[in-house]
Amino acid sequence: MSISIEGITKHFGSFQALKDVSLDIPDGQLVGLLGPSGSGKTTLLRIIAGLETADGGRILFHGEDVTGLHVRERKVGFVFQHYALFRHMTVAQNVAFGLEVMPAKERPPAAEIRKRVDMLLEMVQLGQLADRFPAQLSGGQKQRIALARALSMKPQILLLDEPFGALDAKVRKDLRRWLRALHSEFHFTSVFVTHDQEEALELSDQVAVMSAGRIEQVDRPQQLYAEPSSQFVFDFLGHVNVFAGQQNGTLLNQDDAWVRLPVGAAERVGQTAQLYMRPHELTLQSAPAAHAHLPLCIESISLVGAEVRLELSARGWATAEHWEVGITHTQFNSWQPARGDHCFAVPRVAHVFQAEGQAPETIRWQSGELDDPAAMI
Repeated sequence: MSISIEGITKHFGSFQALKDVSLDIPDGQLVGLLGPSGSGKTTLLRIIAGLETADGGRILFHGEDVTGLHVRERKVGFVFQHYALFRHMTVAQNVAFGLEVMPAKERPPAAEIRKRVDMLLEMVQLGQLADRFPAQLSGGQKQRIALARALSMKPQILLLDEPFGALDAKVRKDLRRWLRALHSEFHFTSVFVTHDQEEALELSDQVAVMSAGRIEQVDRPQQLYAEPSSQFVFDFLGHVNVFAGQQNGTLLNQDDAWVRLPVGAAERVGQTAQLYMRPHELTLQSAPAAHAHLPLCIESISLVGAEVRLELSARGWATAEHWEVGITHTQFNSWQPARGDHCFAVPRVAHVFQAEGQAPETIRWQSGELDDPAAMI
């Protein structure tokens, strides 16, 4: 079941929560709405479900205008962040609830309801807990029950509002993997809200990044991370190192720090520019490179994970944020860096922003423009 969102606007008093939002969600896709608090993602999800009414625009399911339909008539499954389970009902009764309150002429026979509940509990791997009450379940188990209840109505569209936000990191990761497998098996159209970048990039077929009631960019996770269309998307999707300065020809400088842009980069005079660089687009050296003089001081070292993460501060130039660079454990063991050590960042790839709202220019230094690797750490 495809979803088309056309020019949706929504006000809460004088506050405009959504500003002419349009989005096409193909049949069978899992789409993440990603953004900070207050960006409008939950409001948009509730409008799709029919739990909120838009001030303007249309919602279409598979080409049919459902904007004026009541939430019951839209036949979507909705999973809330905090489960919304009935505490006085058993697990099986919670899953069966939606079926049992259907009008008599639409309600399945009792035997079919029991069969469907049993099937759903087995599907979410909780068949052995049918007679327990919500208070006897863990957070991850409660969320699976909430999902089974949403699926009991056989929805063609499943909507999830930060479904794993209340769970600890390990349970969240396990449930993400499980939901992705479930979605691949049953191919229903899903839209979920999250502010967790890793969750959105791991789960989604497409991600829509939202800010201040607008959609900033819609793309596949790989493209979104590799080619952000704006500074907001860049800043929101993972850590980014920023070097800002005045550009004169191909030289960008700020105080004692400077970077010479590679051959072929746009030359400008007297303009402010910003270089955005992901941690993996930088290396560290014991001496400055021929094309960059970016002195840094090590502030902290984290050895947890597949790589060693270094947080660094500027030395001799100003930046509001700490820089972050990852090195391998082999490099760490060879170098043995410590807090307070000095080094130099060497950009290999950078994304140049000249003005707010402009798309970045991605630049790469060729091997011939880089120093001999003898100075590399």
